[in-house]
Order: sequence, then C-alpha cells, then structure tokens
Amino acid sequence: MTDTSTAPAPVVSPLLARPGAVAGEGLDGGVAAHYGDPGREQRLLDEGLAVVDLSQRGVVTVTGPDRLSWLHSITSQQLTGLAPRVSTESLVLSPKGHIEHALHVVDDGQTTWITVEPGTAPALVAWLDSMRFMLRVEVADVSEAYAVLGEPLSAASAEGEPLAWVDPWPHLVGDTAAYGPEAGHPGEARRWRELIVPRAELESAVGDRPLAGTWAAEALRVAAWRPRLGFETDHRTIAHELDWLRTAVHLHKGCYRGQETIARVHNLGRPPRRIVFLHLDGSGHVLPEAGAELTLEGRVVGRITTVARHYEDGPIALAVIKRNTPTDAVLAAGTVAGAQTVIVTP
Repeated sequence: MTDTSTAPAPVVSPLLARPGAVAGEGLDGGVAAHYGDPGREQRLLDEGLAVVDLSQRGVVTVTGPDRLSWLHSITSQQLTGLAPRVSTESLVLSPKGHIEHALHVVDDGQTTWITVEPGTAPALVAWLDSMRFMLRVEVADVSEAYAVLGEPLSAASAEGEPLAWVDPWPHLVGDTAAYGPEAGHPGEARRWRELIVPRAELESAVGDRPLAGTWAAEALRVAAWRPRLGFETDHRTIAHELDWLRTAVHLHKGCYRGQETIARVHNLGRPPRRIVFLHLDGSGHVLPEAGAELTLEGRVVGRITTVARHYEDGPIALAVIKRNTPTDAVLAAGTVAGAQTVIVTP
C-alpha cells in the first residue's frame, strides 16, 4: 500500500558512506537498507547491540505555552499534562476519520518534538500552521537540522542522553481499546526508541556501535504487528483496522477532527478491514511484493502491505484484509514465477 511515486528526493545520510552500505528505496531512500549482512544486522539489533539510521524521518517542533493543549485539541491522543520526556503517539485524522499523519511525540518541558514518516513533515507543518489561529504556538520543520536514530530500549534514559521517543506499542495507552490480543501480544518483546540528535552529530552519536539497516528494523516491526503510515495505510484507512487505537487514540477526550468516526466504529465494533500477520511460503525463493492481492477461493480479500525476512521466522508479512475473512484461512498472494504463493494467517 506504499505509494512512493510522489515521494520527495531523500536527504542522503553520511552513514551511507560506511563499508558495505546499500541504499534503501522509496520512502526509506537516503539511508541504508543493509550493510552487507541483513541477517546478522537483525540479530545484533534484536540483542540490543546495533543502531539503525532513521535520518530519512522528518522532525517537527512545536513551541509556546499553548503547545500541548493545542495539539490535544486537534489530534487523537490525550496530550494535556504530558510530562517532560514522557513519550506518546497521536494521529491526525481527516474529517471522515481516515489516518493522515502519525505523530511520535515527546516533550522536553519547553518544546514538543514530533518525528514523522519520510516526506510528510512539510504537509504536517502546513496543516498545523493552518490550525494555529490566535494560540501561542510556533511550528517548525527542523528535519534539516535534526535526525533520528532507532535502537532497542535496553534501559531507562540516563542524564545527558539525547531526547528519545519511546514506542508505547503494543501496550494500551490511557482510555482506549484493543482490536487485537491484549495479553501475549507478539509486540511485547519489542522495546523500541527513536533518538533525536543534531544532524551534524549523527556519526558521533552512532560512535563505534554496529549499524543495522532498515530491512532489519522492518523485520522486527512486522514481527511485532506494528503498523506504519504509508505502508499499512491507504487513503481510506481508519485506526480500528490497524489496531492503532491501543497506542494512539483516547476514546473519551474532547472533540477533534475525525472523532465521530472513531466513536461510531468503536461503538459498533465492526471496522470493515483488519490487519493480519502472515507467514509466507518462501520455498520458491521469490516473495510477493507489497501491494500484492490476497485471494481466498478466487476472491480478493485484501492486500499485502509489508514483506520482510526474519532471521528466525523466515519470510513474514503484514496485510490488511476484509474483516470477515476466517482467522485460519489459507490465502494466495499474487502470481510469483507462474505459481501462487501460499500464505497462512495465524
């Protein structure tokens, strides 16, 4: 479901000069997909030893005394009273409740820092500026000055460490609901954070730690059933379909754009689609691509959104399918090398 046809030219990371670096494509262009050994990089990342260059992500700041109450009023999460260095996640929705932006939010006591998907910062800043009215807030796209590094969260932040956004997934945040498992969620094993560092200090922030590419980070994300804007989303995605209420939506806060859809679908309990985790049949050595149709007995029931190779589980994927598709269905994905690739949902 990723549309990279209109993505802006990425800023090329200096870490692409590291030995073995192979540049990513599409939204993750400008940083390394891998450094020559994706499997080893993934193991190191999973063990908390490696760091991922995510400097393709955008960084937005909001300053001013009204910043948190203002963001609270126009996005999906409870943001008033957010304590310094406490992380949360919020969504910008369309008037009809479709997901437009996913915000990784952390405040340092004076500035609210938001990291966003590659190429989306200018549109987010333009929309935020249009919503300022007479409030005491200032919005800036600081992507040219600041960059993001991703790493497993192994310990609490220490004094002097860079500001970091800690991913709350998959824990339920505040007054919300789960559309997937509440206990035993596969994402519980993934503890992840994003460090926000001056772009000029990107290389020194990495230091002598091993680097892992985005392929490794994406494989761990898929294994955690973690949705990503621009990958699991399309123009009609609502948060319930991706189980995104659990971390990004407060169900009983004041009115905001798109809230009517959030409330209506939650009260009815019937989102039209749902996200699923897939094990792929990799025996043919060629995997289906993101966007491949999924069929059940000849009927299209959904599409693959992200494909990855996990160092332990092999080829895996996320997909969005019709809600009423049986949970034990065996699906077919596209046509690969003249034969159907079999996919089994959990």
